[in-house]
Amino acid sequence: MALAPQAASSTDPQPAEVEGEHINAPGLQFFVFGLFFIFGGITSLNDVIIPKLKELFTLNYTQAMLVQFCFFAAYAAIGIPGAQLVKKIGYMRGAVAGLLTMMAGCLLFIPASQTATYGLFLFALFVLASGVVIVQVVANPLISLLGPPKTTHSRLTFAQAFNSLGTTIFPLVGAGLILGSLAKVSADELSGPALDAYRSAESAVIVNTYIGLAIALAIVAAVVWSFRNRLQGEKHEASSFLGGFKLLQRPRFGYGALCIFLYVGAEVSIGSIMINYLAQSRVLGQPESVIGWMIMFYWGGALVGRFIGSAVLRMVSPGKLLACVAAGAITLVLISANTSGHVAGYALLSVGLMNAIMFPTIFSLACEKLGSRAADGSGIINVAICGGAIVPLAFGALADASGSLAFALILPVICYAIIAGFGIFARRPAEA
Repeated sequence: MALAPQAASSTDPQPAEVEGEHINAPGLQFFVFGLFFIFGGITSLNDVIIPKLKELFTLNYTQAMLVQFCFFAAYAAIGIPGAQLVKKIGYMRGAVAGLLTMMAGCLLFIPASQTATYGLFLFALFVLASGVVIVQVVANPLISLLGPPKTTHSRLTFAQAFNSLGTTIFPLVGAGLILGSLAKVSADELSGPALDAYRSAESAVIVNTYIGLAIALAIVAAVVWSFRNRLQGEKHEASSFLGGFKLLQRPRFGYGALCIFLYVGAEVSIGSIMINYLAQSRVLGQPESVIGWMIMFYWGGALVGRFIGSAVLRMVSPGKLLACVAAGAITLVLISANTSGHVAGYALLSVGLMNAIMFPTIFSLACEKLGSRAADGSGIINVAICGGAIVPLAFGALADASGSLAFALILPVICYAIIAGFGIFARRPAEA
């Protein structure tokens, strides 16, 4: 994407200016950081909702993973339309559209709770995720443009640290609000009207959390709308609805898109079963309501790692560092699967630290030299995020078939191995 110079409005005291291949828009980065914080936090709440709904509706792991399937399927369905929308109305207005869609998804939890219907919860999550997709289509390429190209890898990793801040804080609060209310009576001990009443009462706890989120999203949308004219001269290359898929013909971009699919799938699979995994007698042997807060270590590791990574990436080859952390993730997963107790628990939680730089580094390596096709590239990458729908569902099916969460961890190991290969493949700068 290229931005052409244009005269600033007299009502805009600090308009965005084009400087070579990047935008100088003082203060705008902080709003983009806020967007990363919001969509990261909301996405990570799924890890808290899954054990809640699994108990509430007496689900097996495959059925419980439908939460992630419906959430991340939105990336496949909305990624390309979202990119087209952003190209039509611009980055800032696109962010507002995404935030309002997220708000609508939060409000849909109200009828889902009133009817205590699992299917309605899944639909609400799909709508919520649709808004997240649009916001992410905006945020990733925009933060790449808000600075010189030579520091893109570092800058995007730093922005992703705010995403991790959200994924650390939201589950901590959510675990207290949602899992903390798990009753001593289990849903599988009830039937008929008693079961319906139990599900309605427990579902109401989830609703209150998401109503609060809806109010916060409305406020953020209003603030972003007030900055809708900051990007003066914004310009996108015209393309057909499916034209962005031609980018997959570029080996570097195609391989990178595959790795985004696998990375998100592996990260979401591990995060989704983390609370249930730690609760096993083989690991920590504590109830979900007691150890639910520990998911913050998984996402907190990504937070710490991204702040560190944003500095390291200024000195180390992004591709080589990606290969190293992918190898580290493989090692930690294998240690967890083949040990027990605190070693098994904390080894798997530590995978979050290895995940830290993966998404931003894969994204920026894959999208190097896309120029005016940045929005198209971001749309395709967002479609690839549907790995968070498919891989966890396969993970759940593998866990159910084998009767072991530890055995199912072989799936993320395979994902990380392919990502390590991409790091080696993309260790040199892209050709125009």
